[in-house]
Amino acid sequence: MVDEQRFYDSIQRGFPIEPRPFRSAGTPLNLTEHAVLSLLARDVGAGRVSRIGAVFAPNVIGASTLAALAVDRADLARVAARVNAHGAVSHNYARSGHRFNLWFVAGARHRPALDALLRDIAEEVGQTPLDLPMEREYHIDLGFPMSGARGAAGNPRRQPVAAEALDDADWRLVAALERGLPLTPEPFHALARQSGIPLHRVLTRIAQWQASGVIRRFGAILHHRRFGYGNNAMCVWDVPDNRVDAVGTRLARVSPVSLCYRRARRGPVWRYNLYAMVHARSEAELQGALDHFDRQAGMASLPGLVLRSGTCYRQRGTRYSWEPVCA
Repeated sequence: MVDEQRFYDSIQRGFPIEPRPFRSAGTPLNLTEHAVLSLLARDVGAGRVSRIGAVFAPNVIGASTLAALAVDRADLARVAARVNAHGAVSHNYARSGHRFNLWFVAGARHRPALDALLRDIAEEVGQTPLDLPMEREYHIDLGFPMSGARGAAGNPRRQPVAAEALDDADWRLVAALERGLPLTPEPFHALARQSGIPLHRVLTRIAQWQASGVIRRFGAILHHRRFGYGNNAMCVWDVPDNRVDAVGTRLARVSPVSLCYRRARRGPVWRYNLYAMVHARSEAELQGALDHFDRQAGMASLPGLVLRSGTCYRQRGTRYSWEPVCA
């Protein structure tokens, strides 16, 4: 019988970059290649696993932003569907706690393409989205431990990675990676065919990106709510600009922070510049994390909001490879 917790703890990171990766991934757990592929196929089909693939570091390839809209509650589903009609949108959540209540993430090869996307969405929904690009990362780790305590302090933080200039072949590889690995014994062979790049080049390039930090994590990407992480919140604070880096660095070490970063302010409509995302298994765990923010990171004196996650309208990896079609 498969120890599912141990399996998903092992396969979220360090996925083998080699011709028969599923065989190697199963060896430490005494699982055959067929057993690994069968388990993953079951859980991808059930919507528990998004894909096996790469999570790229932010602001390293392409451009991305967090955006928000203020939508009447009765209209949320309709507006969310209009936003989701754009393939560049990767995450789209309802959040309570502020009039800006529909939050989405979008990516593109470059900032002008992202600007064009936001203009299209504004025209379609009759409202300019709040555009909140990331300015500095303090901690990003969206692996979800299946057993044991979750703790940001236990996850190593990488140094910032310089932006990577990609050629046409690189972008073809990124586009193939964004769809995730096919669940076949030789998935990188399929990736090579999709991108038109020789297999040895595919394996070498992915390994280079992983070693340099361009790829933050390579492995199973879970739909966290299906694994019990159903009490989640995005917390934001208004921190003086001359203190935000020190506060953000301290906050990033508090358990169970999974994301912590600084984003642009937007004048009087949105004054918050420091963000922390918490994914918890219970209301008590979530409340405990919020209490830790005050006790361990000194956040109580700072103006802030807790925006609790509601309906998930979309959750998948950021799509950087698209470009707008020129008329």
